[in-house]
Amino acid sequence: MQQPSARNELFKILGVGFGIAVTVGGTIGTGILRKPGPIAAQLGDPWLIMTLWVAVSLYAFLGTLCTIELGTSVPRAGAWYVYAQRAFGNYAGFVVGINSWLGTCSALGFGVYTMSEYLALLIPSLVGYEPYTAAAILLVLTGIHWVGLALASSFQNVMSVLKGVGLFLFVAVCYMYGDEISTEQTRLTTSRIIQTGSWIAPVIFSLQAIFYTYDGWHTAAYFSEEDKDPSKNLPKSMIGGVLLIIAIYLLCNLAILHILPMSELSESKLAAADAITLIFGEGSGKIVTLFLMISILGIVNAQLLFNPRVLYSMSRDGLFFRGGTKVNKGGTPSFAMLVTSGVAITLILIGKEACEKLSDIATFFFVLGYTSGFASLLALRKKEPLLPRPWKVPAYPFLPILMLICSLAFLVSAVVQDLGSSQYSLLFLVISYPLYLLVSRLNR
Repeated sequence: MQQPSARNELFKILGVGFGIAVTVGGTIGTGILRKPGPIAAQLGDPWLIMTLWVAVSLYAFLGTLCTIELGTSVPRAGAWYVYAQRAFGNYAGFVVGINSWLGTCSALGFGVYTMSEYLALLIPSLVGYEPYTAAAILLVLTGIHWVGLALASSFQNVMSVLKGVGLFLFVAVCYMYGDEISTEQTRLTTSRIIQTGSWIAPVIFSLQAIFYTYDGWHTAAYFSEEDKDPSKNLPKSMIGGVLLIIAIYLLCNLAILHILPMSELSESKLAAADAITLIFGEGSGKIVTLFLMISILGIVNAQLLFNPRVLYSMSRDGLFFRGGTKVNKGGTPSFAMLVTSGVAITLILIGKEACEKLSDIATFFFVLGYTSGFASLLALRKKEPLLPRPWKVPAYPFLPILMLICSLAFLVSAVVQDLGSSQYSLLFLVISYPLYLLVSRLNR
């Protein structure tokens, strides 16, 4: 068993199994269960729906190929922050790192709050106490992580297996026991495209929803510093994880479209639950609710695993409080863990609306992280041509340039189409520089 380091170093104890589990667990949450309904209301056509899901699936897969080069050539905790800081300097690293961390804190708080709402459906006495239930759940998870990386990673493995098996069973049940809808029921005549006469806004809205659902495909890169052999394990972890996610997402969408008429799907807030209810009746609701809780627990646990490592890396580089470099006996960045949990709990107690609004804004920050990663790959090839690269992205430089253009196009479209959320994102980017100067001065 690895002994704790006096120099606050992370433990190198992880392998391929954990990498796949944390990728699946850190990506698949409630998105695949909640988003198909709103997307159907926007698009109204199954072929267009599946086209967008396939497009974002391809984006995630090609993005994975680019990220593997970064993760194996710069195997340090923190992912996007580490690459941006190395390629473009401290300020760029600070902006990317703090955006990544804050976006995940909001998603973490929103996820736990949503979990408490589902728990209240199973235990009615908890109704009205959802914020405190959510805070308690997060405190328990923080305790598990405090024990150490070994326990937290094992818990993640179990949650990811349960989630993956559950979703594949859902697909099988839909095809085995569900009745296929007729051709007339596959289209929706009142979609947003028909109502507005324009496809741009509905497609951008749908892409935002799918991007949010897919965020996490890069999660294994956060742990490259703790991998026993990142040059060999990280490619297997990331490719295996993203292919599993793509298979699950595409199959789940096909299963939902197989049995739910478009008119019903477009009104659905929880498409997977409605599909199961259609097959087995109202009594199946508690089973779906229980699975939802497991699904959320898996993604929350993954977020609580990787998010403190961003602060740990930033602290090590002098871009956050020095205490952020502390690692406890179990291999957990202890101070960074407490700060992350504390911010998430504060958002929970402020109210679900605060978490939900920040989660909407987080999609912009998530794609900003991807954009910085692809730009970092191109910059590091020129800046450090002799840097050892155990894995090189295929079709260089065409592939990272293509991914960079696609990411920038999405960001611009998101700003234009969703000014309400994007203005907060842009405002934070404006105030980030004085905040960076303040942190730098405090550390100096």
